[in-house]
Amino acid sequence: MNALAARYAGALVDVALENKQADLVKQELAAFAAMVRESPELHSFLANPSIARASKHNVIEKLVERMGASRTLRNYLFVIVDHRRAGMLPEIEQAFSALLDARRGITQAMVTSAEELTAGERAELDVALAKLTGKKVQAEFHTNPALIGGAVIKIGSTIYDGSVRARLDRLRARMISE
Repeated sequence: MNALAARYAGALVDVALENKQADLVKQELAAFAAMVRESPELHSFLANPSIARASKHNVIEKLVERMGASRTLRNYLFVIVDHRRAGMLPEIEQAFSALLDARRGITQAMVTSAEELTAGERAELDVALAKLTGKKVQAEFHTNPALIGGAVIKIGSTIYDGSVRARLDRLRARMISE
């Protein structure tokens, strides 16, 4: 995580938690960052140091109003623009999400299984991952038929591979080495 992006994101996390708007601000920031990512013109406009702050403020004001976003987001975007950090908005948004989750004791997991998991299996897996990590887990589920069976779970930089494909690969390696 970029240290500068983390510093700016941390300031917004503090304000959002203090105002009890964390989920709202997270959604709004993600939506605004998506607009910036999807529009190279908007990104260039906000990041261009030769464009007056007042012009950028006007555009932000209109976009935030159109989105129906909070005053908190609007004021934060003004600060980002005033400090010439608008070009970092996508990184700030990612850092915000990660820092907010960390402060709430939530960890993200990516679960890839051979088949779509049922709601019961997902709930069971959430409980097991919470026990494993000691945190609340928000899992994102994907499928990959190449796994044959089982699942691969990634939490942070740790990968738990319980797939049939991995077991077969380990068995093959053992047979070759003997």
